[in-house]
Amino acid sequence: MNRSMQYYKPAVEDPANLELMRLMDEEYMEHPTKGVLGMVDFLRAMSILTGPKRVRRLLRKMGIMAIYPKRNLSKLGLSKYIHPYRLRGLEVTHSNHVWCIDITYIPMAKGFLYLTAIIDVYSRYIVGWDIHNTLDAENSLNVLRKAILVHGKPEIVNSDQGSQFTCPGWIAYLESQEITISMDGKGRALDNVWIERFWRTLKQEYVYICPAGNGNILRKGLIKFITYYNNRRQHQSLDRKTPFSWYEYAA
Repeated sequence: MNRSMQYYKPAVEDPANLELMRLMDEEYMEHPTKGVLGMVDFLRAMSILTGPKRVRRLLRKMGIMAIYPKRNLSKLGLSKYIHPYRLRGLEVTHSNHVWCIDITYIPMAKGFLYLTAIIDVYSRYIVGWDIHNTLDAENSLNVLRKAILVHGKPEIVNSDQGSQFTCPGWIAYLESQEITISMDGKGRALDNVWIERFWRTLKQEYVYICPAGNGNILRKGLIKFITYYNNRRQHQSLDRKTPFSWYEYAA
């Protein structure tokens, strides 16, 4: 290991950029098709003058990409890990039939973290989650391992085509567990709609109105909100039942 790396401290993001990131994340939840230029126009409408280069950098740091049909630009060497979308026309009939996993940016009062969560499609129950300060593939894999340890194996795991899920470690683990792999199609806004709806609920009902001061406070807040979401928040699609009661009923 290079000696300089042991003393390196990542530069703290400018507070003005953190505010832009928070605003763009809120807008993305409502309008996920907005790209760089759309975000530039959105900010300028709020009298915030900024250019596309800055917006593009911040969106990449947040892990946000606009949803729209585009050419296949997968990096060479990753295409062999991409799997087809297997949920189209599938009737999800029981718990642990299909799990969906995704990663989202979580703004805090100062700084931000990334949240990985897994939702059981049939019951809308959050079977696993964790927060991290990087987008390393190992983080997502650890969340999946812990969820399986607690709830057992799903039959299908669906994800997007992000680098965390199109890598040898992720694919090898799912195959070793004999779990069917499914991945969203590029530019398909509704392929992972269940976790996207959870992101919107989480951010609108907790994250945006109660920005955490640090990671420890955020973790405690997420524990409280996800416990409420799983055990007390009723869903119209679940016949006004909670995800926990529906998950247990189906199991």
